[in-house]
Amino acid sequence: MHYIGLIIAITTFVVIGFFHPIVIKAEYHFGVGCWWAFALVGIVFLAVSLFVGNVILSSLLGVVGCASLWGIVELFEQRERVRKGWFPKNPNRKDE
Repeated sequence: MHYIGLIIAITTFVVIGFFHPIVIKAEYHFGVGCWWAFALVGIVFLAVSLFVGNVILSSLLGVVGCASLWGIVELFEQRERVRKGWFPKNPNRKDE
């Protein structure tokens, strides 16, 4: 039996679940202005994944890279969720 697909699927699920609160906290503390950090992390992880020989590790790095890039989209959507009142607004941060 081949477990690589199952391992990649489970780790993808975990990575997505890990990025959900990161995006929420990043928007709360820094606003959408931190999008460049998500972009940088995503590009670095994707680039590194190209040079790793292990299939599972390369896949995991690629998933983290893509999740980080998708986090940029979620940052801006999170700002809208906060504006609608679905999530708390940081009272100490000035509006953008």
